[in-house]
Amino acid sequence: MKKLNFLIVMDEISKINYKKDTSLAMAWAISERGHGLSYCKIDDLWLDQGVLKIDAQPLSVFRDPDHFYELGDVATVAVTEFDVILMRKDPPFDMNFLYALHLLDYAKRAGVWVVNDPLSVKDCNEKLFATQFSDLMSPTIVTNKQAHIREFIKTHGDVIVKPLDGMGGMGIFRLTADSPNIGSTLEMLTQLGTTPIMAQKFIPAITEGDKRVLIVGGKPVDYCLARIPSTGETRGNLAAGGRGVAMPLSERERQLAETIVPILLEKGLYFVGLDVIGGLITEINVTSPTCVREIDDQCGTQIAVDFIEFIENNIATKAA
Repeated sequence: MKKLNFLIVMDEISKINYKKDTSLAMAWAISERGHGLSYCKIDDLWLDQGVLKIDAQPLSVFRDPDHFYELGDVATVAVTEFDVILMRKDPPFDMNFLYALHLLDYAKRAGVWVVNDPLSVKDCNEKLFATQFSDLMSPTIVTNKQAHIREFIKTHGDVIVKPLDGMGGMGIFRLTADSPNIGSTLEMLTQLGTTPIMAQKFIPAITEGDKRVLIVGGKPVDYCLARIPSTGETRGNLAAGGRGVAMPLSERERQLAETIVPILLEKGLYFVGLDVIGGLITEINVTSPTCVREIDDQCGTQIAVDFIEFIENNIATKAA
């Protein structure tokens, strides 16, 4: 096996959750398989005469909650020092995130394999991308106009509204026809009608869990994580207090995943989190999907290792 040099672009490593962080699992897999590993944040990417440079730090990782990483000295290196870049920056998908994706496209053009493909991440908003498969979704609209959303609520009676750029359940509200705060909620989310949001018919099966189905290298992982809302809560997101229960994929969930796989492969999206409630797609997460650690801990899988093995086996043909 050829030794590869990996760069992982992520949030501040000192602030990650040792018990749950998927990027850390990837870093362990890279290190334990003998590859080189460096780290940076998105503000460490910069251009010099059209060449992408990176203020990177060598990264060592350990399976010790009290000492799980060490960083070496910062050094400015050309992007071609790396074979693979893993883009693992969490949303929100703001302008700085967008600029980073544009910069990472310079890496792709220089022959470095960027996973997931930066231009596809740019093009595939995690809420909007799912609407390309609208026949597999609960009824959904995207608009900045209160009138359309009010009519949608009137038609369906029970609706979820959410921003297009959030994560972890932030900004998600459930509205019914008799909700007293429809106007103020929509004013806030649409920023007084200037920003489009998503409205979806509520799916009662959320009580059984918002299921995260991971797709690695075009193959659905055999287990998903059902994120079950806490009492009195609509959102199943773990960040919103949901409880994560791993379970085998149902036939329907596998079918949904396999339906979108050809599009994912075409777009260079090799590590994806499909969100499913009641057998219906709600989102397709392409930025920094999580839940690897919970599934591994409960089912004995090694999802991050499978991902790195996929890269090892395909870098010769998949790199730009």
